Amino acid sequence: MAALPYLGIDAEKLSLDEKAEILFLDQGITTAVILAVIFTVAKTSEPLPEDILRYDLKQPFNLQKGWLVWGGIGLAAAVGGIALTGVALSLFSTETPEREVDSLMQLLPLIGSSNISTLSLVGITGILAPLLEETVFRGFFMVSLTKWVPTPIAIIISSAAFALAHLTPGEFPQLFILGSVLGLTYAQTRNLITPMVIHGLWNSGVILLLTFLQVQGYDIKELLQGS
Repeated sequence: MAALPYLGIDAEKLSLDEKAEILFLDQGITTAVILAVIFTVAKTSEPLPEDILRYDLKQPFNLQKGWLVWGGIGLAAAVGGIALTGVALSLFSTETPEREVDSLMQLLPLIGSSNISTLSLVGITGILAPLLEETVFRGFFMVSLTKWVPTPIAIIISSAAFALAHLTPGEFPQLFILGSVLGLTYAQTRNLITPMVIHGLWNSGVILLLTFLQVQGYDIKELLQGS
């Protein structure tokens, strides 16, 4: 979106659907470029083990390595852990960090405005962002760290980096919990599909919930500011 003025496009004149489509295209290009860099670097390294940078849809119900089994376990753990963290934090603070609210407010005009906008946001948050972030933080960064530190330490460090990368200090504890669950499930299955499923369902679930509330007539802005 920041590049639009250089292309002679006035963002203010764009419809909500056009803005959503541009956001989707921007995220798609960013994802493709970064993944291309990561896989290029990986190819120049020594032969990689078969379970590194692996996206495998086979055996989803395998109790030890199944991506669907551990995706479900991880999602339940993430929801429970983040809920408990939120309750614990609310005991010490009753204020919602302004920066986090502002970041959500930027999406409000697009949420539930049309099927195109909603699908674009779900595509961004539920597919492209998880694909990019899980490849970077779990498939590349966490795996690289295991060369120098034990896997549990690598999970902690990569989870902290994941939380910090979102530039939302007030949500660091929740994002750290989510990152830890994503790291643990990846370490268990050695399959990036597993954390991608958890991450995608979490992100898109938020968008779909807000869309549902919007359709039901709730004032989402008021709900977020009062949360």
